[in-house]
Amino acid sequence: MQTIYAMYQSGNDQLEKQEKFLQASIENSLDLYLLMLSSLVEIRKKEIEYLEIARKKHLATPEELNPNRRFIDNPILVALDESNALSIALEKRKITNWQANDDTILFILQDIKQSELYQKYMSKPSVTFQEERFFVVDMFSELIAPNVKLYSYLEDYKLTWVDDIPVVNTHIVKQLKKMTAAPESLAVPALFKDEEDRDFAVALYRKTVLNDKELTKEFMDKTPNWDFERIAELDVIILKMAICEFLKFPSIPLKVTINEYLELAKEYSTPKSSIFINGILDNLVKEFQNTNRIKKVGRGLM
Repeated sequence: MQTIYAMYQSGNDQLEKQEKFLQASIENSLDLYLLMLSSLVEIRKKEIEYLEIARKKHLATPEELNPNRRFIDNPILVALDESNALSIALEKRKITNWQANDDTILFILQDIKQSELYQKYMSKPSVTFQEERFFVVDMFSELIAPNVKLYSYLEDYKLTWVDDIPVVNTHIVKQLKKMTAAPESLAVPALFKDEEDRDFAVALYRKTVLNDKELTKEFMDKTPNWDFERIAELDVIILKMAICEFLKFPSIPLKVTINEYLELAKEYSTPKSSIFINGILDNLVKEFQNTNRIKKVGRGLM
């Protein structure tokens, strides 16, 4: 949707160039995942460095000489640091952001140590493994993921990441909840489940752009109460993409298509867009079904 919108706005009809941008944006979401997950590793490392520096001070206090190590010994944080899957993926994708921008990590660490969550965790007489894991999950979801400085850094570094942040963070939280103290309990996910999944975005982009006029005609006369020229450009793109899925992607269920594009409209377009788009798509589905133009394959696809 964003790639098509950018193409229309720029007036650039170089299909291959825009397609490469789309593919790069998708690939970059894996880098974002690795960057967010590795923030936990880097935060722990910074705390280890801090405790070591404090211990070596000329007039170190008893607390500095014998610090509370619960945070740096947290089994989930240790498992992440020792995870071969994560370290190999970081090296392969050349993710070195935190080494070059450790001020962001230090800022987050400071926020964590000042938080009530951290204070309660560190002051408990003892903790179970489940409590150790809950702490990491809560720390990530409540203190790291919504951190303003982190968000600002991600936005400045790669603008396309902004829309990927929620889904990436949700996946990381799910993974953390399932982790054990074993480093191999973390599996770095594949970006695509199979080749069909890999090809889908590009296929949808190409078919929507190359059939632009045909797709526009499908709904132009279905908007009697709307001046076509005044329909939000993003709504037009959403309608074209949805219709394209109806007619040219037989394996995608109709309900899935409608639900997905209504969510896009709610998230990115005008307050009334989802109502408008829902009405158009409902009417089109009935028309396409009556004229046998929709040919879906597989179980439960209608």
